[in-house]
Amino acid sequence: MTVLQKKSDNPIAHLSADDIDEIGRRLDAIRAEVIAARGASDAAYIRRVIGVQRTLELGSRAVLLFSKFPPAWFLGTAGLSVAKILENMEIGHNIMHGQWDWMRDEKIHSTTWEWDNASPSEQWKHSHNDLHHTYTNVIGRDNDLGYGIMRVDEDQRWVPMYLAQPLWNFVNACFFEYGIAAYDLELGKNLSTPKRRNDPEFRARGRQVLRKIRSQLLKDYVVHPALSGPSFVSTIAANATANFVRNIWTHSVIMCGHFPEGVETFSRSSIEGETRGEWYLRQMLGSANISGTRAMHVMTGNLSYQIEHHLFPDLPSNRYHEIAPKIRQIFHDYQLTYTTGPLPKQVASAWSKVFRLSLPNDFTATLRTEPKVALKSLLGRRRRPTRRPAAPLSAAA
Repeated sequence: MTVLQKKSDNPIAHLSADDIDEIGRRLDAIRAEVIAARGASDAAYIRRVIGVQRTLELGSRAVLLFSKFPPAWFLGTAGLSVAKILENMEIGHNIMHGQWDWMRDEKIHSTTWEWDNASPSEQWKHSHNDLHHTYTNVIGRDNDLGYGIMRVDEDQRWVPMYLAQPLWNFVNACFFEYGIAAYDLELGKNLSTPKRRNDPEFRARGRQVLRKIRSQLLKDYVVHPALSGPSFVSTIAANATANFVRNIWTHSVIMCGHFPEGVETFSRSSIEGETRGEWYLRQMLGSANISGTRAMHVMTGNLSYQIEHHLFPDLPSNRYHEIAPKIRQIFHDYQLTYTTGPLPKQVASAWSKVFRLSLPNDFTATLRTEPKVALKSLLGRRRRPTRRPAAPLSAAA
């Protein structure tokens, strides 16, 4: 993808200002309709999901008390993996978005919920809710575009470290909860200079992250294994496996939200004076969905409806499947592309982009016609002694 404003085939060139305003009005009407209708059935849904998750986690941990026996290990590990995914995706992510604040239940509220993850909820809400959802897919403003360690758009300047980004992405997937914690802490940026490293606010947030990580490690790798007695070692292995499965799954789902082909990016200047209709339009074009079964949608935290979620991040997640046809109708009426596909296709598309953009733009363009010349071009870049230093993503926008 390339920032939309630089494309020769701009997909919104046919829209007038009145069209964009009308899109905004139609979306506002959908939002108002859901808000007016939400009630007891929605509250019952989230309480039921929380109940299922807690029962599954407690049951799985009970089974793992006997995890030295292989059948108990496999059963307990599978159950705990599903419980951790449910907690992070359908429960934690959505509660911290404030989707259930209207219930006035302090136990299911964005201001009180702490999730099963290395990143403290307070820091995640700032980096995700305040920054990512505000500056969705704006080059140089939305750090979710590559998480600060990868190049996922042609308009991000290429530097040699991106040659290894498939490896960075794989490592990040394996340890995703710690990657999120480092991302929320803006670790690379804040460790780059003595002034930033010694900033009291950064150091306080760093101590908060360390306390959360210590708590997570104590729970999964000390207390629960100790309760297992003779199954101490196998329980550690089970918890590590469940965390690994959760990390791989959540990383895959989240990559599908903004990385697949067909998703648009935007320049920083494009959001100056942005109207409500234009903000909606950016969310529509900057997100991608995953098609699948109802169970799959729940396991993704309904982030498989990423377009609907980005339009209305504070509406109850169980309502996204209801409004999806109406959103899709708006795409159709205004001749816009509703980007969606099965999970394997979207994951493959995202990974393809990670590999493709690990190389310079001119290299990948030339590779399609003159592979030998392109290879020489890349080698020449690597040998050049006066190569430009790495630049922050913001400079590339």
